[in-house]
Amino acid sequence: MHRLPSRSILVLSGPDTLALLERTVTHTVADWAEGEARYGALLTPQGKIIADYIAHRTAEGVQIDVHADAAEDLLKRLKMFRLRSAVGIVRDETLVSAAGAEGAPDPRGAALPRRSVVEADAATETFPGWDLLAMEAGVPEWGRDYRAAEVFPTDINMDLMGGIDYKKGCFVGQEVASRMKRKGLIRKRTVRVRGGALAAGAEVRAGAGLIGQVTSAEGGEGLALIRTDRFAKAVQAAEAVSVNEAAAEIESAPWLAAELKALMEAADE
Repeated sequence: MHRLPSRSILVLSGPDTLALLERTVTHTVADWAEGEARYGALLTPQGKIIADYIAHRTAEGVQIDVHADAAEDLLKRLKMFRLRSAVGIVRDETLVSAAGAEGAPDPRGAALPRRSVVEADAATETFPGWDLLAMEAGVPEWGRDYRAAEVFPTDINMDLMGGIDYKKGCFVGQEVASRMKRKGLIRKRTVRVRGGALAAGAEVRAGAGLIGQVTSAEGGEGLALIRTDRFAKAVQAAEAVSVNEAAAEIESAPWLAAELKALMEAADE
C-alpha cells in the first residue's frame, strides 16, 4: 500500500452516525457493508460541492477520506449538522489514505486501485504518479480540478460514479441537485482531453468558439470542464478541438457519446 498525498481522515462513531450521513450527504447509507467504500459529498444549500470524499464503513462507524484542505471545513459542518445526535466526529492524524492491491474497490471506477485507511507507519511511501493515473481514469479530484463551492456534482460526473443517490431521503442541496437531474440534459461535464499543449487553466476551443477549460494536465493527458451543448454543435459542424492553439482531442466515452446524441436530437426538435 502507498500513501496518497494531501488527504486527511475524519472518523465518525456512535449509534447515530449513519442517520447523520443519511440526512446530510449525497450518497446512500442503506445496506452499507463493513469494509465497503462509498463515494459522496457534502453540498452547499445551493447544490455546489463543499467537499467530496471516499467513505469507508467500519465496525465502529465510518472513516471519511477527504482532501486535507477540505477536512477542517467538512469537520465543522458535520459537527454543526450533528445537533444532539450521538455521533463523535474527529480528525485522526494517526491514519492515512492509501491505495494499492488491498482494501476496498475505489467506488469511482475500476481503473483506479483499491483504497484503504491505514495507520501512518503502514504506508510511508507516496503513491507514484497518482494525478496522472486519476486523469487517465477520467476522475477529477478536489484540490486539483476544483475547490469548495466551485462546481455542481454533475460538473465532475459524480452521478456517473455513483456519488449521488437521487432516491434517498433529504440531503443538503438535494433540491437543486434533483432539479438539475429532472431537467434531463446536463450541459457541463468533465471530460478527458489529450494534446501536446495542455495546461491547467487553458481554454478549450472548437473552431473559434470557447467550449471549456482544462482543469488539470500532465504529460499530454488532462481533464477539462466543458459545455457539452457547445461541443455537440462543434461535433455536428466537424470543428477541430484545440488548446493553446494546438490540436487536442476529447475522448468520446460511451456516456459522453450518448449525452451528445441527446443534445443534438433536442436541438433538432
